[in-house]
Amino acid sequence: MVQVTVWNEFRHEREDEAVKEQYPDGIHEVLAECLAERGFETRTATLDEPEHGLTEAVLEDTDVLLWWGHAAHDEVEDAIVERVHERVLDGMGLLVLHSAHYSKIFKRLMGTSCSLKWREEGERERLWVVEPSHPIAAGVEEFIELSEAEMYGERFDVPEPETLVFNSWFEGGNVFRSGCCYRRGSGKIFYFRPGHETYPIYRRPEIQQVIANAVRWAAPTEGPEPTYGEREPIEHLD
Repeated sequence: MVQVTVWNEFRHEREDEAVKEQYPDGIHEVLAECLAERGFETRTATLDEPEHGLTEAVLEDTDVLLWWGHAAHDEVEDAIVERVHERVLDGMGLLVLHSAHYSKIFKRLMGTSCSLKWREEGERERLWVVEPSHPIAAGVEEFIELSEAEMYGERFDVPEPETLVFNSWFEGGNVFRSGCCYRRGSGKIFYFRPGHETYPIYRRPEIQQVIANAVRWAAPTEGPEPTYGEREPIEHLD
């Protein structure tokens, strides 16, 4: 069974009434519950727990880590970022959600600023599937329409995705690469844009389906263990 840890700052839900109304127990609990219903083994971790809830033992027992952050990126300890970074390189999957584009861990893995344009007032979004054969798009219609969403717009300062699964159009005229796949070391990374804290987007079945698909895609798979360093020839050719 795939072991999933859902990490969340869990600040807005305790401090902002509008966010608390949408996610009274925290975004992490909604995501963990929807994944548990789909057969994943889930746990949660939050910023204000010791070691941000991401101890070595927790990460060693995590196949895929979901990361939601927004207002407190700088409070994440560099030692924990390094710990997560090493686990990704070793094969742990990472799903980076919405405003976590600016998290320390995502910027570290991308090697860029990960900056973008944004507009917070709600507007209509169409999240187009541009790679329908990709497993993350399984069971999804041609597009997902969100009646209210925070706009993220290009240019998005990230490396060219290995696969772009979703591309967004907003009624204000902006477009955005909203579903980006990467590999770093042995780990798979998926950035997924929808999920502003004042909108109940993570309660939408279509969004939950995408996240569940992404967890399956990012989970480690069985295969030969890579080795590095100087080696003798495997065989000599005549």
